[in-house]
Amino acid sequence: MNQILSGKRILVTQATSFMGPVLCEVLAQHGAMVIANTDALTDAGAAEAMIKAAGVVDVLVANLAIAAPTSLATEASESEWRDTFAALVDPLPRLFRAALPQMIERRAGKILLIGSASALRGIKRTSTYSAARGAQLAYVQSVGIEVAPHNVQVNAIAQNFVENPTYFPAEVQANPRFQERLKREVPLGRLVSAKEDATFAAYLCSEAANCFVGQVFPVCGGWVAR
Repeated sequence: MNQILSGKRILVTQATSFMGPVLCEVLAQHGAMVIANTDALTDAGAAEAMIKAAGVVDVLVANLAIAAPTSLATEASESEWRDTFAALVDPLPRLFRAALPQMIERRAGKILLIGSASALRGIKRTSTYSAARGAQLAYVQSVGIEVAPHNVQVNAIAQNFVENPTYFPAEVQANPRFQERLKREVPLGRLVSAKEDATFAAYLCSEAANCFVGQVFPVCGGWVAR
C-alpha cells in the first residue's frame, strides 16, 4: 500500500467509536504512527492533557460522535441541547487550542474533523444534532482560513450513509426497509464503505492534500446533492 503517511504521528480521538477503528487501521496501513486515544473529552482540561501526552502531533483527527437525538424541535429539552453540544462542539476549540500552537510553530500540520452531512441537508427530528454538526463545520471553515498562512490545513469530512457501528450498525443495514431507503434516497444506492471513507481521510491527512484549507467534503453517496 502507498505509504503516503510514512513518518506522520496521527492522533485519533474516540478511537473505539464511530469511524475510529477503521481510521486507525487505514492510517497505519498508509505508514502513519497512530496514537489511538479513547479519553472522554467533555472535561475542560481533557483535550490539553491528551495533546500533551501525545507529544508531537503531525495530524489530529477529531473523531467525535454520540447517539443522535430524534426529538421534534418543539419537544427537544434544554438538557438534550446542552448535552449534544457538550459532546460534539465544546471539545473542538479545546482540541484546536491545544494542538495548533505546535503546528503553527513548525509551520506544518493538519486537523481533520470527521463530521456529518446532516448539517448540509435538512432531516426531520434531528434539529439538535444537526445544529451541533453545523457548528462543527462552521468552526472548521473559519479556523481553516485563519491558520492557512501558517501552512497548517484544517478541513472536515461531512459524512452520511457511511458504514459505521454508531449510526449504521449491522442490524440497521440488514433491515429491508433501510435497504429500500438507501435505494430511494442515496444516488449511490448503497452505503459508502468504512474503508472508502477512511481512505479518503488518509489522503486528506497526507502532504498531497496541502492545497485544501477550511474545506468541507461531503462523503454521502450523493445524498447531499439530491
